[in-house]
Order: sequence, then structure tokens, then C-alpha cells
Amino acid sequence: MYTLAVVIHVLVCFLMIASILLQSGKGAEIGAAFGGSSQTVFGSRGPGTFLSKVTVAAAIVFMLTSLGLAILSKERTFSSTVIDVNKQQPSSTPSHSGDASHEAPAAPAPSDTTSPSAEPAKQ
Repeated sequence: MYTLAVVIHVLVCFLMIASILLQSGKGAEIGAAFGGSSQTVFGSRGPGTFLSKVTVAAAIVFMLTSLGLAILSKERTFSSTVIDVNKQQPSSTPSHSGDASHEAPAAPAPSDTTSPSAEPAKQ
């Protein structure tokens, strides 16, 4: 389910980017740069074009998939950072109660008193 939502989200992202870039802006002519545009900012633009309707639909689907992915990712329990992985590794190793490697370490070897490093320095 999560993977399907991610795939749909990415496809809608590309569709929305393409539909926005294919549209011409308000006042795309050179006269608009100097204030000579005859269109008003919030005035009537006539019926919406196909690309504007596709953009609105893609934006709605984008927002819904974003919300859905946020909810689905909250339900997923996995470690997403290296710190989380390192915290889980020591607890995930199985304990061997009968293993000889977990016994007390052997006694240290007796030191050789005849070696020159074991004698105190004479002054």
C-alpha cells in the first residue's frame, strides 16, 4: 500500500510539474513587464483551459497523497537513521547461555621476574 502511494505521488508530481511549465503566464507579452497589461490580476479570464484543470486536479491528488503518505509513514516502524540502527544492533544479537565464550576470562599469565623490565630502576 505504501509503495503504491509513493508511485502515485511521484507520477502526480511529474504531471503537475509538466502542466505548470506548459502553461503560459498571465501577461506573458512584453507589454506586461512595463505595466501595459490589459488583464486584471483577479479579473475574469474566461473558461479554464484544459491545462489549468489538469493542474488543479494534480494539485488536489498531490495534497491527498501527501496526507496519505504522512499517515502511512507514521504507522510504519523502521529505523530510518544510522543512529537508530546502531541502537537496535546490540539488542538484536541473540544471547547464548551455554556458550563458553561468555565465561569468566582466564587468569593472567604469571609475570617473569627475571626480565629486565620487571626490575625496578636503580639510581
